[in-house]
Amino acid sequence: MTKILIICGPTATGKTKLAVKLAQKFNGVLISADSRQVFRGMDIVTGKDKPKGVTIYGYDLIKPDEDFSVAHFVKYARALINQISSSAGGFPIIVGGTGLYLNSLVSPPQTLTVPPNWPLRKNLANFSARKLLKLLKQLNPGRLAQMNHSDQQNPRRLIRAIEVNLQGQSLQVPNLQAEFDVLWIGLTADKTTLAEKIEARVKQRVKAGAVKEWQRLKKKYRANLPSMSALGYRQLPDVAKWIKAEQQYSRRQLTWFKKNSHIHWFDITQAFQIPVVNLVKAWYTKK
Repeated sequence: MTKILIICGPTATGKTKLAVKLAQKFNGVLISADSRQVFRGMDIVTGKDKPKGVTIYGYDLIKPDEDFSVAHFVKYARALINQISSSAGGFPIIVGGTGLYLNSLVSPPQTLTVPPNWPLRKNLANFSARKLLKLLKQLNPGRLAQMNHSDQQNPRRLIRAIEVNLQGQSLQVPNLQAEFDVLWIGLTADKTTLAEKIEARVKQRVKAGAVKEWQRLKKKYRANLPSMSALGYRQLPDVAKWIKAEQQYSRRQLTWFKKNSHIHWFDITQAFQIPVVNLVKAWYTKK
């Protein structure tokens, strides 16, 4: 059975660094599962690591004013997985913190194949989150109850929920967990450590030119684009606000990932690399 390694966890835990180390050791090929890194020209704020000697797919797939959904990612990543796993000696390593991408890749929701309803999206584009909430509650109160607080405040997620509810039946996408041997590795740390690492990383990106990148992009693209509403771009030039938003996001990521019982967790404040390598080696070499 083809093996797939997934490295996940909250922001600033060193997921890509670990993925690179494992790719070098086990001849792996990386696929980024980060919803912000798919956009070309959005490099510093999103933290696109490009280490030498390792192939990373999933960066720079589209322009910031183009559409990219979970369905797009799943289609793209599954094609790559098949390509990598069929080549001699290679194996896919999926790395990222976008939980919806990872969960949908491995266990696609039935709604994944529901296509966009562009006339509906246009009609709802100017609705407030409050008005969209009211509409979804009328259509499907059960679906609204399943959404977390963040999604209930997100107009794009609310519109998608309304769209899916009105669309009807969809096609079934095969479950990756059943098709492949998947190993989940999660990196984490205590809240104080995560907060400090996030603050240091944001400041480093500011020093590297994040504000200039944001200024260049805002001259070229509308502020209401999904890409320009991503973390960092939405808060700049207020660096303190950006830091706080990233810290809040890391807590939401932890809440999301903790629901996944398949994840083997490792604390980055401990000596975790050797145990991770040993676990991956035992799994990778097992027939």
